[in-house]
Amino acid sequence: MRIVLVGPPGAGKGTQAAYLAENLSIPHIATGDLFRANISQGTELGQKAQEYIRAGQLVPDEVTIGMAQDRMGEPDATAGFLLDGFPRNLVQAQALDEMLRDSQQRLDAVLDLEVAESEVVKRIAGRRSCRNDSAHIFHVEYNKPKVDGVCDVCGGELYQRDDDSEDTVRKRLEVYHSETEPIIDYYKAQGLVVTISALGKVADVTERAMSALTGVRG
Repeated sequence: MRIVLVGPPGAGKGTQAAYLAENLSIPHIATGDLFRANISQGTELGQKAQEYIRAGQLVPDEVTIGMAQDRMGEPDATAGFLLDGFPRNLVQAQALDEMLRDSQQRLDAVLDLEVAESEVVKRIAGRRSCRNDSAHIFHVEYNKPKVDGVCDVCGGELYQRDDDSEDTVRKRLEVYHSETEPIIDYYKAQGLVVTISALGKVADVTERAMSALTGVRG
């Protein structure tokens, strides 16, 4: 299957992408991973991306598109893939369509993880990270530490990252609504969008997604 995963920040795309890719035996292709791989390998596209990042600028669409095209051309993606974070706007969505047409392929589904904006703010603004290890993450409501402000794993101080502040979350949502949300209508016109609720336990959302995708395949 060839799937695009969309949804607002805080919808759990990264978590669901990993489970879905494993269940469907297809590679999970995430934009962040593409950037890191190309930069660490010193590819031409990676060098270009790094120049923009160092200057505090957004990486241009053509660079991101080039990275995605290279990754989708690798052997493990021949039978399908799950795209996470790409396309992020209409220009990238149209470029993806063109890539797939050129290789005589097509998307099977665009899985839209739906979650209310108030829930997104609650999920992200409630996160608390450990100063000793950023992988140790807690939540003021959903995953409380045993001692307030103290990491259960290593005893480090828990704090709210600047990226997780409510103001930052709302700005990220504004960008999502203006840039990424329009691709949902773009794909709806092609009959590709499958919308599911992203509320509930991770396993329940995964089961919901697999059921929806099975319907597409069936």
